[in-house]
Amino acid sequence: QVQLVESGGGLVQPGGSLRLTCAASGVTLDYYAVAWFRQAPGKEREGVACISSSDDSTFYVDSVKGRLTISRDNAKNTVYLQMNSLKPEDAAVYYCAADIFGPCGWESSEFDYWGQGTQVTVSS
Repeated sequence: QVQLVESGGGLVQPGGSLRLTCAASGVTLDYYAVAWFRQAPGKEREGVACISSSDDSTFYVDSVKGRLTISRDNAKNTVYLQMNSLKPEDAAVYYCAADIFGPCGWESSEFDYWGQGTQVTVSS
C-alpha cells in the first residue's frame, strides 16, 4: 500500500517562497526517483524537478532553475520542493511522483505512484 501526500501549497505574492512536502507511506523513497510535476489551467502536466535514488542528483527544467530546489530526508521518508522567487506563471497544482525503475525523467508515464496534488497560487 503506497501513498504519497503533498502539502504546503497556498497563496504567495510574486517573489515569495513556499516549501512543498511529499510524505510517503507504504514505500521507502530511498529506492525511488522522486519528481515534482505541476499542472496549470489550460496546460499539460509538466515535470519541474527530480531527485534520483542512486546518488541524490537533482534535475530541473530551465524555467525553474535557480528558484526551485528539490531535496529528500530519508529519515522522514519525505521529499521537499523549496520554491523561491515565485512568479505568477508558477501557479499550478503541484504533484509529487515516484519511479522505482529508472533515473529521473520528465515523462509522467515513467512514474509509478502519485500524490493528490497541492495548489500553489502566486498573486499580488
